Amino acid sequence: MKPLLIYTDTIQFVFLFSHGDTNQFGTQSKPNPPRLSRPVKTGEKKTNRTSSPRPDPQIPPHLMASLWRAVMGTGAPSASADATDGIEFWREPERGGWLDKQGEYIKTWRRRWFVLKQGKLFWFKDSTVTRASVPRGVIAVASCLTVKGAEDVLNRKFAFELSTPGETMYFVADSDKEKEDWINSIGRSIVQHSRSMTDDEIVDYDSGHPATGRKS
Repeated sequence: MKPLLIYTDTIQFVFLFSHGDTNQFGTQSKPNPPRLSRPVKTGEKKTNRTSSPRPDPQIPPHLMASLWRAVMGTGAPSASADATDGIEFWREPERGGWLDKQGEYIKTWRRRWFVLKQGKLFWFKDSTVTRASVPRGVIAVASCLTVKGAEDVLNRKFAFELSTPGETMYFVADSDKEKEDWINSIGRSIVQHSRSMTDDEIVDYDSGHPATGRKS
């Protein structure tokens, strides 16, 4: 007789079966009946044998929240009105186009429409952007450190990365020209909207090399 273990996400169930056990006389014994829990007497408290799942201390709370949103299909929170700073992202963008963006915690790729305007990089689910559109997210490019190609990192063509002090985001364009155009556009926006930047930190994004001695 061997226990059969059945696992779910939070509870482990144990069932005991007798798979045609043979007794000492060589005849096949009958399967054991299922074990039933005894009834609870009046006034006796029932003991709950299944405890609630404990969070893994190695998983950060913000990661658990992101995983929960992904499982429930709620997605990442949309950008608030304060994050847009009153920018009219629906008209005359400095640059706009489709990019594939990698998720922050769950590393899946999603196609988004990106708009760069006045030091902000917005993204949307579709390319029809109006005044009523709600961005799926927004990045203040002034907080970004570098933007550069990332084909070797991701082993994907036309990939590039955008680094902030807290994270590195990855994108994939549809062509090498579009990748370079996005790198140059975001790079110039970083330089223009950074409040303070030393000469060594200024990068000529048309060449991809430090532009020592140049000032924005």
